[in-house]
Amino acid sequence: MKTTRHATDEHAIESRLAARLAGGLTARAQVLPQDVTERLRFAREQAVARAREVRQAVPASVTAVAVSGHGAAVLGSFVPWWQRAASLLPLLLLVGGLLLIDHWTVREQVLAAAEIDSQLLSDDLPPAAYSDPGFAEYLRSPAAR
Repeated sequence: MKTTRHATDEHAIESRLAARLAGGLTARAQVLPQDVTERLRFAREQAVARAREVRQAVPASVTAVAVSGHGAAVLGSFVPWWQRAASLLPLLLLVGGLLLIDHWTVREQVLAAAEIDSQLLSDDLPPAAYSDPGFAEYLRSPAAR
């Protein structure tokens, strides 16, 4: 309900502005010299002719017209394959980066476990030390190195 009222208010404001501009231009157009009036008429006729040509040049394959959220018309025309592929590139880079981060994390965990294992196997310790729950924490601490 609010959006319709808001759109109606905007339309009313735009209509008032257009009426003011048209009135001001009409009033000033009456005091223009004849040669300026003729040049403006000729330019207006050329602009209308160009607009007709552009409307007729729209390809027949373009059939869908959608309106975006901001009121701009979007033509549903053909998008080349390389533009579609380029739009997927950021997604592929993101997935590749996440896979590399996962691989690096697993590798770091394996290296840390291998370092602890090598310290355990290379040191002369009594068998009771291996069963101590704080022993692994001791090996991770910088004092053990």
